[in-house]
Amino acid sequence: MRKLALLLCILANFAIVQAQNSEKELIQNTEKAVKKINDTIEGEGWKAKGTVSLLLNQSSFNNWIAGGEDSFSGTLGVNYDFNYKKDDVTWDNKILASYGLLQTKNTDFGKKTDDRLEFNSIVGKRAFGEWYYSFFLNFRTQFTTGYIYGQDANGKEIRTEQTKFMSPGYLTTGPGIYWSKDENLKINFAPLTSKFTFVDNAYTSGIDRFTGLPYVDGDYFGVDEGKTMRYELGFYTSVYYKLAIMTNVTAENTLNLYSNYLEDPQNVDINYSLNIIMKINKFLSANFAFQAIYDDNAFKGLQTRQVFGLGVNFGF
Repeated sequence: MRKLALLLCILANFAIVQAQNSEKELIQNTEKAVKKINDTIEGEGWKAKGTVSLLLNQSSFNNWIAGGEDSFSGTLGVNYDFNYKKDDVTWDNKILASYGLLQTKNTDFGKKTDDRLEFNSIVGKRAFGEWYYSFFLNFRTQFTTGYIYGQDANGKEIRTEQTKFMSPGYLTTGPGIYWSKDENLKINFAPLTSKFTFVDNAYTSGIDRFTGLPYVDGDYFGVDEGKTMRYELGFYTSVYYKLAIMTNVTAENTLNLYSNYLEDPQNVDINYSLNIIMKINKFLSANFAFQAIYDDNAFKGLQTRQVFGLGVNFGF
């Protein structure tokens, strides 16, 4: 019934708009329609908010004795939350996506500066106090093909395909319990968490494209020869903390830890993200993003990613 009323409200406003000629009346009726839709959504327990950011960097040199190389880079990012809260039930969802490219004058290939697609979802039912029974899901992958760059015998730049969309792709899910003081601080514990790693079997079959030798089980993100998936069962912990450092400066921290019961439980996977936004005005801000990953199935060492720049932000 509520959805029907909402639809009739929207149609009525469109009819009014068509009958009016002045720009002022058009704006007023559009604002009324949007307000009624928002009121209806919030009345059902849903709240949604998000930002789209665009970071740009450009360098140009002409007869510059100190040296330098012309370059241009851009990064597009999306951070979107849609959350539900009513009575003793909560359901928080977040989409994180970013993609960046760098093009320099003297290279044959454009190179990625960022490539991330992630979805987080956790539903909870109050157990007692600020504790909730929970079930969570985390999905991660990338948008486009990733390469390792090098040079051939003649010094020409070459590249070797290493990763692509859903290779790897990660799905982590399981039941647990989480504690939440407010929307800025949340901790989830999931002692029976399943982790799936998906890859294309073109990377795990035949000859290893990186070593030139027959593929060895586990060399590509821990997946066995000829397989397309690796399964793990373990303990998962996630912490989300957002704070205001000072006026117009906020820091968003996310820490995920995972230990695999089935193999080397002492090797804890770590995924930490930090996003700092320094607002200049409604549309401009300086953005700093940092991510550190330790996963010995992917790489025997620490992986880091850092992006900083002046951004144009749009809230919705």
